[in-house]
Amino acid sequence: MTDISETIETDIVIVGAGSAGCTLAGRLSEDGRTSVTLLEAGGKDWNPWIHIPIGYGKTIVDPNLNWRYETEKGAEIGNRPMYWPRGKVLGGSSSINGLLYIRGQARDYDHWRQLGNEGWSYDDVLPYFRKAESQENGADEFHGDGGPLRVSNLRERNPLCQAFIESAVDAGIPRNDDFNGVSQEGVGFYQITTRNARRCSAAVAYLKPAMKRPNLRVITRAHSERILFNGKRAIGVVFDRGGRKVAVRARREVIVSSGSINSPKLLLLSGVGPAGQLSGLGIPVVHDLPGVGENLQDHYGALVTYKSKLPLTVNDIMRSPLRQVQAGLQYLLFRQGPLTISAAQVGAFVKSDPRLETPDIQFLFQTFSHDEYDAGLHKFSGFANAVCPVRPESRGTLRLRSADPRDVPSMQPNYLSAENDRRVLVDAIKLTRKVAEKAAIAAHIVAEYAPGPQVASDDEILDYARETGLSIAHQVGTCKMGKDAMAVVDPSLKVHGLEALRVVDASIMPTLISGNTNAPTIMIAEKAAEMIGRRAA
Repeated sequence: MTDISETIETDIVIVGAGSAGCTLAGRLSEDGRTSVTLLEAGGKDWNPWIHIPIGYGKTIVDPNLNWRYETEKGAEIGNRPMYWPRGKVLGGSSSINGLLYIRGQARDYDHWRQLGNEGWSYDDVLPYFRKAESQENGADEFHGDGGPLRVSNLRERNPLCQAFIESAVDAGIPRNDDFNGVSQEGVGFYQITTRNARRCSAAVAYLKPAMKRPNLRVITRAHSERILFNGKRAIGVVFDRGGRKVAVRARREVIVSSGSINSPKLLLLSGVGPAGQLSGLGIPVVHDLPGVGENLQDHYGALVTYKSKLPLTVNDIMRSPLRQVQAGLQYLLFRQGPLTISAAQVGAFVKSDPRLETPDIQFLFQTFSHDEYDAGLHKFSGFANAVCPVRPESRGTLRLRSADPRDVPSMQPNYLSAENDRRVLVDAIKLTRKVAEKAAIAAHIVAEYAPGPQVASDDEILDYARETGLSIAHQVGTCKMGKDAMAVVDPSLKVHGLEALRVVDASIMPTLISGNTNAPTIMIAEKAAEMIGRRAA
């Protein structure tokens, strides 16, 4: 401890100001008797592209806002590494994501309960989704309208979107105007986390209103290096800020909310994890917990891309200085136009097999086209449908490369290692083609650009998906909740075998939910905040 230059005292320290950390900080600091310190490795969310909805096209690759992780090469995906954008800024990935508000299916949470996690069934978690939400369409049995997180309808409805919906309905997919209501199945417009056409990240929703509270301290550029323990009790965190080592002493508890990559990383660096792995790196073992870094899950998707007959796409706007100026003025003056769109505008949740109880495929229809995250938009008028299996069976791992806190961990997601994931992905591409044959959207198509008509058989489609697929950036599971030998936290999100230490973020999900992960992560933090606050009452 001789390298510590300063010590801060607090009741609760939260590591990571992402979707969960901002929610926790906002909620826990509502009690003026509780002092809360929030640590964030990134900076403040001042970049204007964070707040303009279409700005995700820039933030998703910006190294100033983004960890820009890369996985190990994957045997089932053409021996390629995979790019993983993760937020490194106040708001975390909620400041750089595609803005979609999707909760998943009731069965996802009921499955968590079946795994032994009391208090995490759909009926148990629905109140926390409602508590978080400020729904533009008003409150009902599924939605809330008094929460911090604004959920809005899309303001820009491109004719291509309506055509895709009509064709999907013609292909037998039911219309659904609320993916977060009675049923997720069907096709319709996504809702997004914006307020008045500006991004409503967790930082905007929860942290900004709390920043003036005297009991909340937020420290940016704070790179957390290890958790401090007294025996089996967590008593604080050491972070590096500009070369200075600072200790935060927590009187009540330490909460790790650093996400599915950095939460297990911090536990491992602190001596919590598989003892053999830690000893091999020279890290003193505080607690042997074999599940830390295991159970890694993510959504892996593929793009079906079309050349458009009419210049209706974002590709066209980005090629025309005049149209860029027009779009900018539309946004600045009226908060309308193409700058208000999310990463996908239309979605669908569909079944690869009609005998299934619930959908196992997600569509993300985009009024632009590209090959990779950082490859730029195509030079032609193009649109695409990204597809992914929503309940992947493939499981991966996260490992430390060294005991150096600045070293990026080794991540092997093992995409498409499960046969069912491969089958469902092929079915999803074939189903997209079925939709594209229907009149409304077919009228807009010049040709299928990718995979292309030469890719016809199931094996050819799978090869295409292996060689060109991408992460949908929904990593979860590396500090899973449960009661089995590989579980890291219990249903109250306390780390097994340790005191005063919780993990609260997407890493605790035992299984990946059927959709995007931001809304469920905020729900998890809302529920955790109530559990923690109840203890203090």
